[in-house]
Amino acid sequence: MSIIYQENTKTFHLYNQEISYIMTVLPNGHMGQLYFGKRVHHRADYSYLYETNSRPMASYVFEDDHSLSLEHIKQEYGVYGTTDYRRPAIEILQQNGSRLCDFRYRSHEIFFGKPGLSGLPATYVEEEREAETLRLTLEDPLTGVGLELLYTIFAEGGILARSAKVNNGGKETLHLTTAMSLCMDLPDCDYEWLQLSGAWARERHVKVRKLEQGIQAVDSRRGNSSHEHNPFIVLKRPGADEFQGEVIGFSLIYSGNFLAQAEVDTHDTTRVLLGIHPMGFDWQLETGESFQTPEAVMVYSEQGLNGMSQTFHRLYQKRLARGYWRDRVRPILNNNWEATYFDFTEDRLVEIAKKAKECGVELFVLDDGWFGRRSNDHTGLGDWVANPERLSCGITGLAERIEALGMKFGLWFEPEMVNKDSDLYRKHPDWILAAPGRSSSHGRNQYVLDFSREEVVGCIYEMMAKILSEAKVSYIKWDMNRSITECYSQALPPQRQGEVFHRYILGVYALYERLTAQFPQVLFESCASGGGRFDPGLLYYAPQGWASDDSDAIERLKIQYGTSYCYPISSIGSHVSVIPNHQVFRNTPLHTRANVAYFGTFGYELDLNRLTVEEQRMVREQIDFMKTYRHLLQFGTFYRLVSPFDGNITCWMTVSEDQTEAIVGWYRTLSHVNMPYTRVRLHGLNPDFYYEEQRTGISWFGDELMHIGLITTDGMAGQVEENTGEYGDFDSRLYVLKAVRCPEEV
Repeated sequence: MSIIYQENTKTFHLYNQEISYIMTVLPNGHMGQLYFGKRVHHRADYSYLYETNSRPMASYVFEDDHSLSLEHIKQEYGVYGTTDYRRPAIEILQQNGSRLCDFRYRSHEIFFGKPGLSGLPATYVEEEREAETLRLTLEDPLTGVGLELLYTIFAEGGILARSAKVNNGGKETLHLTTAMSLCMDLPDCDYEWLQLSGAWARERHVKVRKLEQGIQAVDSRRGNSSHEHNPFIVLKRPGADEFQGEVIGFSLIYSGNFLAQAEVDTHDTTRVLLGIHPMGFDWQLETGESFQTPEAVMVYSEQGLNGMSQTFHRLYQKRLARGYWRDRVRPILNNNWEATYFDFTEDRLVEIAKKAKECGVELFVLDDGWFGRRSNDHTGLGDWVANPERLSCGITGLAERIEALGMKFGLWFEPEMVNKDSDLYRKHPDWILAAPGRSSSHGRNQYVLDFSREEVVGCIYEMMAKILSEAKVSYIKWDMNRSITECYSQALPPQRQGEVFHRYILGVYALYERLTAQFPQVLFESCASGGGRFDPGLLYYAPQGWASDDSDAIERLKIQYGTSYCYPISSIGSHVSVIPNHQVFRNTPLHTRANVAYFGTFGYELDLNRLTVEEQRMVREQIDFMKTYRHLLQFGTFYRLVSPFDGNITCWMTVSEDQTEAIVGWYRTLSHVNMPYTRVRLHGLNPDFYYEEQRTGISWFGDELMHIGLITTDGMAGQVEENTGEYGDFDSRLYVLKAVRCPEEV
């Protein structure tokens, strides 16, 4: 790992064993991009990569010089209006009405380690030598505005973390209307664009298409990162697949409005922008004030999509998630929501918990309905005090009863929301986001609290902290069940209303920071009607998130497969639920529901008392299996093998760090008659190890499993009359492979 500056050529080279990132100071003082990709040898002069040509209809920076047009130069942080016509990385409205900027190189600093970002989540290091950072300082001479571009290269992996900070060193108040975290100009457009998109209950489905001239983008303007699009995109070469080829992943560590965009000009160069969505964004910068953008992470891999994903997994699991639970396996839980919804009593909850304990569950979670006068979704939000009619001894008493069973206790909150039928709203009706003189929209009969206001965040903190201080609460499910509308704060003046969306997210982060700091051993799980805010920003505070409100195992194949492109398996909240499933009304075998949920945090969304004796026996076996293998399942190296988006079969696997153990998950959606023989090539094994499959006792060398494949032919390959009913729709199998001593002859 190294960052080298060549004074004579004004060139920077950031590199480790996998990647090189090269940029230079352009003749006009702006920063130019020269190369990003596979590691190359260092040399003192990369000027051959700076290509300029006189082009018809171009505009040029210098008089009597037709060599420098920013329209045709790859840049580090492009601006619009001074010969560059592409979408900009930054735009500042000045008092004279101009939006032009001229950020010229002034100085730089190179140092080991990685600085944090004030008020924002970001990746980090524990030892300085894990990373090296370059801080470029640029300045607009006319306005006095300074621009700091931060680049951190990690010692291991094809990772580059980037962010920008704008400092108003001038004498005028300015308005920052665009401030992207990353601008990346690439020399060609021979890529396929991959995004994760969907909607409630079908989040993060994989969409792929060829990059074309024009603008390709995904975004959110909902106040949250959203069910619809994730703040993550991939550019991959057309020949790249899961296992080989050049891939670049872009991820934004942020939970609010975002834009991820690729603009291909008519000369086939590509500009990638990633950051806070500029629509509606207007940050007033007084003299001496600064604005820090969220962090964006770029990952380069020449080992295909799996190689990229594994790099993101390691980084986000070990150097984004923090605290007590970062490296620990997650407790197996039972959540009461789909078992009872709002219809429960304290004794009923304890009854459910007792059976869960008998089956081996470690954590019982009380979901919505325990507070205020909450008996439906019309009332109670904002009043975070236990309802004595349901819980006679409050949360403290219920937690003690659960702990007495030998289990831990968890609790649901939705701290960012309020119902109008609540004591909080009646006392503070001005605490919701609402535009003066206009009606306020609701979602799920609730309204969004104005978390841009410190007093609102402080009030919610006090209520939550009181419960966590008094009761034995080991887990918090933090929900958020609607997007923002009428985004207006009654506490801010008109000229600052463009700050509310971002200030809201900063308020969410501030509340998380206070709670996680005061209660460091509480496990936080983020939720937003399932996966509506499943993003890297929240992983910094909550090491796991409820991946989707759709708990159907077959639907979850696509959701969890797509999620794995960026997010580690230990972050994916996945549970076994009742049948018929409450979202799609599908009847799926119990073993398949577990076989999908194993590849995540694992738990149950049902009342185990209502299962048959045989089903309860199976649940005990499932929990024993998860306890035995959860470290491998949650922290092993994960490989996608066969995509549910391509056909009837899904297959994935996880491998231990020392390659002595692996678990393969195989899933078939629909059963067919007289099917072909099938096999799946495995990955990540040691070719010289001899692996035994624990269920059948069959053994193979690792190279056989990777080059010949694991035979997955099932009973439906035979004749119909020979089928005993063991095989059917929604079937699945797990193959547990362990390295064993190789016999002398095989």
